[in-house]
Amino acid sequence: MNSLWNDEDIVDIPVGDDIASRVYSSRLLGKDKSLVLHGGGNTSVKVVEKDRFGVEEAILYVKGSGWDLETIEAEGFSPVRLEHLQRLAGLPSLSDPEMVNELVTHMTRATAPVPSVEAILHAVIPHKYVDHTHADAVVTITNSPAGEEKIRRIYGDEVIVIPYVMPGFDLARLCAERLDAELTAHTIGMVLLNHGIFSFGESAKASYERMIYLVGKADAYLRSQAAWDITDDPTEHDRDAGLRLAGLRSRIADAAGFPVIMHRHTDPPTMSFVSRRDLESIAQQGPATPDHVIRTKRLPMIGKDVDAYVTAYKAYFAENEPLAKERKTMLDPAPRVVLDALLGMCTVGRSAKEAGIAADIYRHTMEIIQRAEKLGGYRALPARDIFDMEYWDLEQAKLKKAGKASRFAGEIALVTGAASGIGKACVGALLATGAAVVGVDIDPGIETLYTRPDYLGLVGDVTSESRLKEVLTKTADAFGGLDMLVLNAGVFPGGCRIAELPLDQWRKVMALNLDANLVLMRQAHPFLKLAPKGGRVVIIGSKNVPAPGPGAASYSASKAALNQLARVAALEWGGDGIRVNSLHPNAVFDTGVWTEAVLAARAAHYGLSVDEYRRNNVLKTEVTSRDVAELVIQMCGPAFAKTTGAQVPVDGGNDRVI
Repeated sequence: MNSLWNDEDIVDIPVGDDIASRVYSSRLLGKDKSLVLHGGGNTSVKVVEKDRFGVEEAILYVKGSGWDLETIEAEGFSPVRLEHLQRLAGLPSLSDPEMVNELVTHMTRATAPVPSVEAILHAVIPHKYVDHTHADAVVTITNSPAGEEKIRRIYGDEVIVIPYVMPGFDLARLCAERLDAELTAHTIGMVLLNHGIFSFGESAKASYERMIYLVGKADAYLRSQAAWDITDDPTEHDRDAGLRLAGLRSRIADAAGFPVIMHRHTDPPTMSFVSRRDLESIAQQGPATPDHVIRTKRLPMIGKDVDAYVTAYKAYFAENEPLAKERKTMLDPAPRVVLDALLGMCTVGRSAKEAGIAADIYRHTMEIIQRAEKLGGYRALPARDIFDMEYWDLEQAKLKKAGKASRFAGEIALVTGAASGIGKACVGALLATGAAVVGVDIDPGIETLYTRPDYLGLVGDVTSESRLKEVLTKTADAFGGLDMLVLNAGVFPGGCRIAELPLDQWRKVMALNLDANLVLMRQAHPFLKLAPKGGRVVIIGSKNVPAPGPGAASYSASKAALNQLARVAALEWGGDGIRVNSLHPNAVFDTGVWTEAVLAARAAHYGLSVDEYRRNNVLKTEVTSRDVAELVIQMCGPAFAKTTGAQVPVDGGNDRVI
């Protein structure tokens, strides 16, 4: 554990700018994932400011809800009147909703985020800067037998040791009492058992480096006990588990009551952990810290029996619910982490981001469990404490807010020909509506089209049957299955009349525009059958299907054949809950095929200006790739929920089609 503080990094921070210093040191903490994960931990600074009347008052700037320490800005800190917070700590009791109301109503900036629920705790610590992390090393020690004794031996009077209490008012009040009774000149921190660690000081640097020092002592202790190094002994995983993953995702979605994204992880440390003979016992103790329970559930699912997991979760709720007063509504009983000797680790969420957060948290949990085992055994908090955190009023409020999902949240789309034109527009539109998207194209640029957790770009020739199989396998590994298939890849060859049409050109066009789509539809069918909301296929056809033109025999014939294939699929797949519909665009000029030179030449051929040529349709309007993509979204959405086998033109009105 090394300090990342660099005095050269802060030369531009004005002397006395406490907030800027707080931002800098907070980001240093956030960079180290062994200290802080995905919004966990919090920091604060106490300053003196003048109010509207010029009267000085002490203000606590504490990290606001929804901000991550790694990327926090000055506006991510909530300014709360310090004296009021300290007075609150003296109350005999305060409910959590009342506490949040007190925090929010005593901020000095109405636009600031909701202050951390640990704001009162930060306020009662008599130091200017306060840092709080969920350091893996400290949590490892406190989650082992005689954890409190070990902490006291490691730190002596450098820290105050606080027994586990759920975050909120009760914890703040207890800490205030212990600080009054135990704080000495040597005290530089507090350890909250099964929760994390605090450090404090009179400067941002002092508080930060004390955190590094304290966590470093925990690291050193683990090394001294031969409890640091974890030996990987991975086993071979199932490399062709696509349909099994899709089936598992389908069952989990049924249990959750909504579609989910499911990431698969088969790296050596993960496979080593899931193949342990004692996995059942060590992984069924509970999360490393209750703060993680919302992201990962109380326990992972071992194996693939979703029904058994749901039954156990309902029993856990029934056993603990009477302790939860008015909290009568059970959260969805679906797992968020699945551990299986062949599948590896699968993490689940309503979005790719949520599934990724669950993975990050459980990777650290695996390390904590294995190191604690080397200290004599992993010991999590009792189920009752975990339940109280899982069904905490404030966490429920967060879940309700997060529950307002986008249209395609938890669903997965695959788009071919996705690097440009209509395909690229479809990818963007699907991402914007909450879907996780796999884009496939022969253009290597497909891999970097987007850099975000809900997008996967795969280079591939869709005329390769083996590559298409790989694409579906990678789709299942990345996101868990397939819900929507947009068949867009195709080629429009140069004009050639039938009398001069080479057979090899005909075959190439048919191979790409027809055969490749047949193969992908056939391979995707079993995945689409498992889609929680029913599978959807959208075919990007052409105006040439109802109204072919001279010189386009291979293109027109291939698109017409694809259209017939779609109609047959609609008939055959309806019983599987899969709907298949076609769009027939025309004159979509914002694609790679239509350069400015080509546009000018075609417009001149018809005696039109370029603008007139773009709008040469009944409605005199221009049709763009985005227009086509918007109709794709509609066809995949509820507006077309009871429609299959449809053919919809998107061409501004073509007199030959009409």
